[in-house]
Amino acid sequence: MVTEFTPFASLFGGVLIGLAAVGLMLLRGRIMGATGVLAGVLLPASLQDWIWRVALLCGMVTGPWVYFAVTREMPVIDVPAGILMLMVGGLLVGVGVTLGSGCTSGHGVCGMARLSPRSFAATGTFMLTTGLTVYVLRHILGA
Repeated sequence: MVTEFTPFASLFGGVLIGLAAVGLMLLRGRIMGATGVLAGVLLPASLQDWIWRVALLCGMVTGPWVYFAVTREMPVIDVPAGILMLMVGGLLVGVGVTLGSGCTSGHGVCGMARLSPRSFAATGTFMLTTGLTVYVLRHILGA
């Protein structure tokens, strides 16, 4: 499996995510964790709360179309896993989000920016687990 290294696209995307997180905190006083946003769509506190969450999720979903409008090509997304692996992965992510009291975007982007000790611990755990998973899959199992 070949992994493309895209430092400029990654930097640009990271800057956009950071600006969006800061903007949401400034304008709404809310943390931009994807699972918290989704949970608030499913169980909103108010109509106004539901509207900004739906708008944010629509922005996430329509991102590839904005990319297409700018570059005239759709981004290539290659998922080298079957549907069963995707379902198992989704279940594991859901369990992890619940146990970790938030997702990678909430802890890694927003929590660390607020100097939250819990977010530093969670992000360190995410990174360590990711590194170990990649090592096992690529170097031990040869996937």
